[in-house]
Amino acid sequence: MKLSRRGFLGAAGGTGLALTLANCGLDASPAQSAELLKSKAPLPEAFKVPLPIPPVKKPIRTQAGIDYYRVVQQKASLEILPGLKTEILGYDGLLPGPTFDVRSGRTTVVEQVNQLDVPTAVHLHGGHTPAASDGWPLDLLMPNGAHHEHSGMGDGDMAMGSRTYTYPNTQRAATLWYHDHRMDYTAPQVYRGLFGLHLIRDAEEDALPLPGGDREIPLVLADRAFAADGSFLYPAAKDGPGVEEKYMEGVIGDVMLVNGAPWPVLEVDAARYRFRILNASNARRYELALDPGPATFVQIGSDGGLLGSPVEHKTLAIAPAERFDVVVDFSHYQPGSEVILLNKLDSGRPGQVMRFKVARKASDDSNIPAKLSSYAAIPEPSGLIHREWRFRRGTANGHQGWTINGKPFDLQQMQASVKLDQYEVWSFVTDVHHPVHVHLAPFQILRRGGAEPGPYDTGWKDTVDIRPAEVVDVLVKFTTHKGKYLIHCHNLEHEDMAMMAAFETL
Repeated sequence: MKLSRRGFLGAAGGTGLALTLANCGLDASPAQSAELLKSKAPLPEAFKVPLPIPPVKKPIRTQAGIDYYRVVQQKASLEILPGLKTEILGYDGLLPGPTFDVRSGRTTVVEQVNQLDVPTAVHLHGGHTPAASDGWPLDLLMPNGAHHEHSGMGDGDMAMGSRTYTYPNTQRAATLWYHDHRMDYTAPQVYRGLFGLHLIRDAEEDALPLPGGDREIPLVLADRAFAADGSFLYPAAKDGPGVEEKYMEGVIGDVMLVNGAPWPVLEVDAARYRFRILNASNARRYELALDPGPATFVQIGSDGGLLGSPVEHKTLAIAPAERFDVVVDFSHYQPGSEVILLNKLDSGRPGQVMRFKVARKASDDSNIPAKLSSYAAIPEPSGLIHREWRFRRGTANGHQGWTINGKPFDLQQMQASVKLDQYEVWSFVTDVHHPVHVHLAPFQILRRGGAEPGPYDTGWKDTVDIRPAEVVDVLVKFTTHKGKYLIHCHNLEHEDMAMMAAFETL
């Protein structure tokens, strides 16, 4: 098994790459910046399968206040489409992987065991994590007995068979997620199933009268395409990492999966429900809406945890890797009502996500308090270091493709050296749509396009959707952990095509 050197776009010189502005979402509203990949298998009828709930992972032991877990990365054959089998790459063989439900300040130690036939690297997205456990893309976990060469690719910390990741969870209650972060191959490995939720809880959240128990439900959105035999359809490049030229802008599929099921249905009481929504798609954006009204989305949390106060949305625009913690009140509907979760950015089958069936009246002692947390926007201090990160197409090292600050990803080059415990202003500048993710620390959005933050920018974020030809300024401070970290586009095809940069904390 050989992992090829990323020359830029990993052997893109032979792909005839010529990116254009077509289909890149150049209008000012949210749009798809990707190419549709159509399934060759028949699409199943919508709203026929119940919404599955990923199981909560249990520790194998607890010692000195630390919870220890063991996860096996393995292939599994699942019936996602009726009558067909799909081979997935799954944490514990599940799609999505098991949910970690942990406490703030209580350390989680996870032994990841690789029983696949490909290298992996696990990243806890949104985690305040030591560099050694952050999922640096060349800190590879190799299958036992695999041969691997990475000459010239930098100093990766390779492990054979298993690797231990340590997550201190020293952060607010929040909806995080974990996924593969392997050099050059993040997109196909996440596409095939290597992702799951990691929920952190704390006393502040416990004290709130929010919906809980069976009325707190994850909704992990992931679009996929399927071959005629039921296998995942993905347009991987034939001569190395990356995708076929047609799909350089990103891959979107025509089957909407929620928690791994196509167009599922959830039976609900006529009561309030809390939904933790994650966009685990490679490149697809969603603008979610409830049809029919009058129910709305009351946002209570963002990537980095609870908001200071709730925010009501009629629609919810969500880019890849973003999380929205919302409450929906189904008491607006009579029993027997059916409510469809739409994606208003698409029509036809991709324009529908799932259905809620209001089954019965029920008592409900939950509510949404006017104050949710101690969150407060921090006034922008004066005299801060200001860094600019330009996300663009361009030519570098003789190849055309996706770049940050005009450069393809280089494992050995730190594009910034950042002091701990010091606020900085970072400006993200785009050509087309890019969801930008920063490792290690959440940030506060200061300005969008030189004006006020947008309606979905409230709270602490770790991923922000930047629209075409837009500048977004954020306030960020890194604490505790020294080492090398990443900033990158979370359109996973862009990431694999070198739209990633390294920085170090000192």
